[in-house]
Amino acid sequence: MVLALISVLLGFVLLVWSADRFVEGAAFTARFFGVPTLLIGMVVVGFGTSAPELLVSTLASLQGNPGLALGNAYGSNISNIALIIGTTALISPIAVHSQVLRKELPILILITALSVWQIRDGSVSRAEGLILLAAFFVVMFWNIRQGMRNRSDVFVNEIEQDFSRQDISLSKAIVSLIVGLVILVASSRLLVWGAVEIARGLGVSDLIIGLTVVAVGTSLPELASSIAAAKKNEPDIALGNVIGSNIFNTLAVVGIAGTIQPILSGKEVFYRDAMVMSILTITLCALSYSFSRRPARINRIEGAVLFLVYVGYLVYLVKSAL
Repeated sequence: MVLALISVLLGFVLLVWSADRFVEGAAFTARFFGVPTLLIGMVVVGFGTSAPELLVSTLASLQGNPGLALGNAYGSNISNIALIIGTTALISPIAVHSQVLRKELPILILITALSVWQIRDGSVSRAEGLILLAAFFVVMFWNIRQGMRNRSDVFVNEIEQDFSRQDISLSKAIVSLIVGLVILVASSRLLVWGAVEIARGLGVSDLIIGLTVVAVGTSLPELASSIAAAKKNEPDIALGNVIGSNIFNTLAVVGIAGTIQPILSGKEVFYRDAMVMSILTITLCALSYSFSRRPARINRIEGAVLFLVYVGYLVYLVKSAL
């Protein structure tokens, strides 16, 4: 058990460090090759911060632990909204200016509804996994079109400001990309092994470990980048990270895991985790829209409520496991 705990802690540290290197390298490499700034923000950065979830869930599914894979994806979505947006809004209220992000939120709701519908019987089949992957490629195509059309969005300006604060060469960006990817894979393997061993040692399901310990750990890159964006007065980047990550988790992470091995999780996932994820997604969408000329604003009180919801959810999971 001690070795497993060390593996999880070391895996988290390496995961956060390597995810940051990977996203930074990917973003600057894409920029050097002329990829539109909005596309970098929505696809490379937004989806890139979900690389830990993708690798951890894929490895878990390959090793015969699909419950850990599903728990990681759903748990990360819940922590992204309740923990990350809640914490970020507590530090600095999030004003939503970007029209592009407002268009992404209804898509996120539809994607979440599709995922919840699939898990209603307590499982995700290979066919359903393939449907999620097909939807992922459709959303990717839509994002590419948005990136080509909306070059003057507020989100673009914030990303440009972020790039202007850093200046690295193409060679450094490629090295950062490769090193980050290699360590991401290694740390994911370490984390999955430790998480499975802890689950066995405590006598709880790998789903619960995925929803709690692993989900929070793999969401740390999003938490770090969102807090950094809030401190730099770049609220749309903070929100964009969460939206992109949740889309990626729901479609690509669950889709790949379900395609590798059908996920049998039990109906409690539908009634508990999928419902919490759905309610939080709808809440995020409601908080991000304004019915006046002023931009929508997620204030500190709303951030505190989201954070407390996450704490309550974790307490309930721990009690149910014990």
